[in-house]
Amino acid sequence: MVKLAARVTQVPPSMTLAISAKAKAMKADGLDVCSFSAGEPDFDTPDHIKAAAKQALDEGKTRYGPAAGEAKLRDAIAKKLQKDNQLNYEAENIIVTNGGKYSLYNLMMTLIESGDEVIIPAPYWVSYPEMVKLAEGTPVIIEATASNGYKITPAQLREAITEKTKLFVFNSPSNPTGMVYTPDEIRALAEVVVEKDIWVVSDEIYEKILYDGAEHLSIGSVSPEAFARTITSNGFAKSYAMTGWRVGYAAGPVEVIKGMTRLQSHSTSNVCTFAQYGAMAALEGTQDPLQTMVEAFTQRRQYILDRIEAMDKVSCPKPDGAFYVYLNIGETGTKAMDFCTKLLEKYHVAMIPGVAFGSGDCVRMSYATDLDTIKEGLDRLEKFVATC
Repeated sequence: MVKLAARVTQVPPSMTLAISAKAKAMKADGLDVCSFSAGEPDFDTPDHIKAAAKQALDEGKTRYGPAAGEAKLRDAIAKKLQKDNQLNYEAENIIVTNGGKYSLYNLMMTLIESGDEVIIPAPYWVSYPEMVKLAEGTPVIIEATASNGYKITPAQLREAITEKTKLFVFNSPSNPTGMVYTPDEIRALAEVVVEKDIWVVSDEIYEKILYDGAEHLSIGSVSPEAFARTITSNGFAKSYAMTGWRVGYAAGPVEVIKGMTRLQSHSTSNVCTFAQYGAMAALEGTQDPLQTMVEAFTQRRQYILDRIEAMDKVSCPKPDGAFYVYLNIGETGTKAMDFCTKLLEKYHVAMIPGVAFGSGDCVRMSYATDLDTIKEGLDRLEKFVATC
């Protein structure tokens, strides 16, 4: 029997990927599955981005590149952060990573060590606590309730901080809830970060997907003191439908980025070279495809909210960003794992149980799928809920 390292055995597989894989397998077997499990836009990567990658291939951009990323892309990211987020980064403050996910993992491995505590609001993205554990840190979970829009308060953050606190993980717009912290709420949290002199990593992967006039504010832009303590994580997967391209980035103090680059040089080396040229085109080219995508998400979101409001036993707050609704199923009397299992097996609808995100009475529904699938899936959900 093979004895695996303890660091692997203490981390469960990603439940979102597991359920998505099961739904895909059922589809491959000929079953009509309505999948709301994956956080992946159903749109194709815009043509001008693909064209840039193809041109890079034709020009022989297929060799090893700098571990921190192509100089032109790092410069383009720095300019984007200056213009869009009021974050005064230069190219030396940027590392390009194999997806936004790896930027976070890389940061944890660079910054966190045994004995460090990392504060994570729940509901949280499934991988945050596991990355902390892999870095031998201790996740400290703060519960954000539906009554407060699934957002923590400055008082909650302050109370959770101890002498062992090293990092606060902040995500707005949120996966899995879709909630967006207002600028004033972000400023108040930044004051605590500065007051307590801790690091904050701001996961801003959904920053461009906003509704009803919601405003995104980067926590690092609040003040020079907050900027000095912030690492900003982002990528191209969600806003540009580039999930499979695996191009993300982190921005922060030069010392942190150098440490992350050193680690990356011994783990993944550089990100796929020609994919980085596609990422440059995403930043520097037309943003019209993004607007088209957000318009479609807006229509889908409203349809889902209207349908959920008309159903018995389920409810959800109105999300201001991303492409998720977080359904409270407590009144069905069924635990989230059983709910999702029965829904998938009997009604062929795939959703993610809230236990994956740190809450037991909820399920996550992604509306990054077409409207016809949404309509059929909600019809099936309504029938299932009526049997609970």
